[in-house]
Amino acid sequence: MELVQGYGWVTLVLVLHLVENIWMAVQVGAARRKYKVPYPTMYALESENPKANLFNCVQRAHQNVIEFMPTFISTLLVGGLQYPRIAAAFGLVYNILRYSYFKGYSSGDPQKRFSGGGGLHFFMLLGLIGCTTGFTLHQFFPTAV
Repeated sequence: MELVQGYGWVTLVLVLHLVENIWMAVQVGAARRKYKVPYPTMYALESENPKANLFNCVQRAHQNVIEFMPTFISTLLVGGLQYPRIAAAFGLVYNILRYSYFKGYSSGDPQKRFSGGGGLHFFMLLGLIGCTTGFTLHQFFPTAV
């Protein structure tokens, strides 16, 4: 299979995202042990655990990344078929901002998820949606897009 030149950057960003997600999952596991939240409990109850908010912030930060994974991965891979370097750039910045989002949220103060640009990841996702839209339109109007 031959792909467009530069598509390797897209797959590199995908691998980085998967490694980042695994790292976040490990952080949730560590928070489970630290704050004594046993499986299969998804979120701790403040009435049962005084550290519930701290655990819940770590869990929620990771959960939010997982919720966006299908959109991120599909738009990265499809948009990268037409615009590999642009999609890879959007994806790389997305990963950096997701790390910032996770670190801020994991602090125990949900408002800190937006510090360090963490909330701007959505704009990178919009860029990837634009790349995917451009690729799709090119399939129907190859001379126009």
